[in-house]
Amino acid sequence: MTREERNEKKRKIVSWENNKVTIENNVKRFIKLVFIVGVVLGLFFLYNTYISTAIIEVREYRYINNKIPNSYDGIKVLQFSDLHFGSTMSLDNMKTIKKMVNQRNVDIIVFTGDLIDKNYKISKKELEQLMTDLKNLNASVGKYAVIGDEDNDDIYTIYSQSDFMLLKNESDIVFKDNNQPIMITGISSFIKDEQDISKAYELLSKEEYNNIFNITIMHEPDTFDDIVSNYDNVDLVLAGHSHNGYVRTPIRHLSLGKSFGSRKYPNEHYKYNNSDLYVSGGLGTNSSIGIRLFCRPSINLFRLSNH
Repeated sequence: MTREERNEKKRKIVSWENNKVTIENNVKRFIKLVFIVGVVLGLFFLYNTYISTAIIEVREYRYINNKIPNSYDGIKVLQFSDLHFGSTMSLDNMKTIKKMVNQRNVDIIVFTGDLIDKNYKISKKELEQLMTDLKNLNASVGKYAVIGDEDNDDIYTIYSQSDFMLLKNESDIVFKDNNQPIMITGISSFIKDEQDISKAYELLSKEEYNNIFNITIMHEPDTFDDIVSNYDNVDLVLAGHSHNGYVRTPIRHLSLGKSFGSRKYPNEHYKYNNSDLYVSGGLGTNSSIGIRLFCRPSINLFRLSNH
């Protein structure tokens, strides 16, 4: 074998070894990258499924309207919505919610629909404890609820056992301390085809109640269009259903994942003439989605003032 042949053989061996090292390094880098991506995705999934869905915030608002009677000036109205019990909300979460609510000494509590997740079969023990927890939510004036699109016929028993007044396209005249009342109107779910807005506002349409301060509670916020196009004396409207989109962009605060019934009004607040619509971010998650991103579960607390 000539010297040139030996050198060529050595060159091929060295080149092969270098290529082998390069391939091995590339494989290691690829495995490391896959591992890092897997860890990041795993942490992202765990955070959005188990952490961001459990850390509850209280959103506080000051609402001013000169129609509010003096006896109601300064009262606190607390709204919670879309518990979807059995999805990401459990009895442990209910203990937290009960504590958060009762610490704030509120006057009126409203629940705007979807109490139990439609795909969850609640046990008798869980149901009894859930009703006990709801019953132990304290409100000095009253507790009200409306039907959501996922609520079934069992909801009537649950609310009656929990001291909630279920408003089914009807209004309640609420007195406090003197003869200056307010009106609370509840509108049923249009997705369930149970909505009757004209029936709900029968009292508000009467001359004697035409200028009364009105709080309307409903499940789907897109009902707002039908309300403000027919009634100009509806004041504070509270809705749920949208979860504020589940997934939100932190920069422009846009909500994604809009669902039927909340495609036009998914965000926190809208105003049309003299009517204000506030949409709850909800507490649980829809079982078909199961995550939250930049959209923590929340409770809304309104401080009402007439000046």
